[in-house]
Amino acid sequence: MQQRKAGRPSGTDGSDFSYRMVVDSRYTKVAKGKSRLKALIFIQGIFQLIELLYVVLPISKGKDPNILAVSSSVIGLISLLIGELGRRRSRAGFLRFYLAVSTITVLLSIFCAVSSSSTLEVS
Repeated sequence: MQQRKAGRPSGTDGSDFSYRMVVDSRYTKVAKGKSRLKALIFIQGIFQLIELLYVVLPISKGKDPNILAVSSSVIGLISLLIGELGRRRSRAGFLRFYLAVSTITVLLSIFCAVSSSSTLEVS
C-alpha cells in the first residue's frame, strides 16, 4: 500500500491563504443572510395565516367574502412557497419574484384592512 505524505496539498505553496479567507467570509455572509431570510419568511407566514383567519371569520358568519382579501391571502401564501424554494436553492429569480409578489400582497392587505369597516368594529 502506498502511504500519503502529510503536509501541504500538491499544487499550492501556501501563498493563497489570504484568498481562501476572503472566500470563506463570503460564504458566511451568504449563510447569515439565508438564516435571516428564513426567519423573515416564517414571520410573514404567521401574518399570512392571521390574515387568512380574518378572511375566513366573516364567511363563517354568513357574510359574503371579500374577493380581494381572499385573493391577497392565496397569492401571499403562494409567494411564500416560492420564496422558500428560492432561499433553499439560492435561486435569484425566485427571490425576485417573491419580493415583487410579496410587496403587492402586503399593499393589497393594507388596502383591504383600511377599506373594510369590520376590522375597526368591536364585537
